[in-house]
Amino acid sequence: MSSPSWIDSHCHIQERYLDGTKGPGDDGARDLVELLTRARDASISDIVCIGTDPLTSKDALALSAASQEGAFGDGAPRIFASVGLHPHEAESGVEEITSLIENAKSQGNDYLVGVGECGLDYFYEHADKGAQKTAFSHQIALAHRFNLALVIHARDAWDDLFDVLVSEGVPERTIIHCFTGGPNEAKKCLDLGCYLSFSGILTFKNAQDIRDAAAITPNDRCLVETDAPFLAPVPHRGKANEPQWVGIVGETLAAIKGVSAQEMAEFTRANTYSAFRINTSGL
Repeated sequence: MSSPSWIDSHCHIQERYLDGTKGPGDDGARDLVELLTRARDASISDIVCIGTDPLTSKDALALSAASQEGAFGDGAPRIFASVGLHPHEAESGVEEITSLIENAKSQGNDYLVGVGECGLDYFYEHADKGAQKTAFSHQIALAHRFNLALVIHARDAWDDLFDVLVSEGVPERTIIHCFTGGPNEAKKCLDLGCYLSFSGILTFKNAQDIRDAAAITPNDRCLVETDAPFLAPVPHRGKANEPQWVGIVGETLAAIKGVSAQEMAEFTRANTYSAFRINTSGL
């Protein structure tokens, strides 16, 4: 039986993130083609590359365009792009992000599939809370305007996050990336129609609340991601993460849900295609 084929629904493989990324025994800068080759060999079929500011958003669009042109070799994972402003960058405003989306859509770019990551982060609060809410609201509006998926970063800000979502209207396809809440937060997100995306944190010893949340999340609302180069799953914790390890997250989620890895790969593949409205013709 062939290995399950997975999709990494959220990662950062732009040069800015690959250069200088080090973990124990890691020499730092990573070669993108080699990274994608390792992903291919691990049966990763598709990757959603996420922007967090204008520069990394431009890079995500460039990588998706190069992927469309076959620049990374036969069998390399397809790359799709999401353009957004992380809450840490909220005070810089969303004007450049808006222009990137407008330009990409005017060119008929169907590899642009999302807005984000955007949202609220009160754990670090690198940006003023008011600025975070404003930037988040503007990006929700962009998701509505261009019928794109909304990719949300949420940390220690659940009440305000829900308030903004309800006030602005939850986009039809909304993803809570790297879900780190418990069952109560999961239920509220699910009640709003959101997908929950689980990362390598699911494998961490101290993450029982997240595993409990995963257990109550319907199979048709689950995604898996690496958030590479961050949050490498056990047994690679402490190293620079890569898309090749998204299957570890998927297998952990499958065990929690009591289904096979193959079934979970099929669930999360279908969910990712639906959430991002990815064209599957010709697959």
